Amino acid sequence: MDLLKWFLDFVLHLDKHLADLTAQYGTTTYAILFGIVFAETGLVVFPFLPGDSLLFAAGAISALGSLSPVMLAIALMVAAILGDTVNYHIGKAIGPRVMKSETSKWLNKKHLDRTHKFFEKHGGKTIIIARFAPFLRTFAPFVAGAGAMSYSRFIAYNVIGGVAWVGSFVTAGYFFGNQPQIKKNFTLVILAIIVISLMPAVVEFIRARKQSREEKARDAKVGEPS
Repeated sequence: MDLLKWFLDFVLHLDKHLADLTAQYGTTTYAILFGIVFAETGLVVFPFLPGDSLLFAAGAISALGSLSPVMLAIALMVAAILGDTVNYHIGKAIGPRVMKSETSKWLNKKHLDRTHKFFEKHGGKTIIIARFAPFLRTFAPFVAGAGAMSYSRFIAYNVIGGVAWVGSFVTAGYFFGNQPQIKKNFTLVILAIIVISLMPAVVEFIRARKQSREEKARDAKVGEPS
């Protein structure tokens, strides 16, 4: 419980915590932020780490002169690209074995085959869009690897997505994070970023549930005796 309270406080008051972090560790802050972004994008077990809000807050801190915005952006772009690359290879190495179960609700051969077809058709767009959606950006490269999406195709969209994601949020934080109204209501801004980032995943979840119910209803109707 104490860990959860600390984590929530850290996420909701990123501006204060990053300012303290920078004051205490100086340029080592680059490495700390690099590690957080890498873990969120590269390790499937850390999808809960702050991403969008962290980038925005880091951009705002860099505008104060304690960090170089250019070095910050480059370091975090590299972290995001490397993270997805590692995640892809983890998915490629263990994904098919993890997802081979025919009885698992989520991880099974049927879903793996669907994933393969989906990424073959929409892979590039999915990798880029997933960058801007919490949780999805952590699982998308793993599923891409598990679904046997070619690495040459994956890495191109990985780079585009990583540069666009980090660049947009760090730039937004740099130019707007220290505006009086935003600085005064920074916690609300962080919450808004989190909610807006989660919306695509929520919409997709609702759409998938609706589609699943419709398919079950059609199957039940077909199975009724005439």
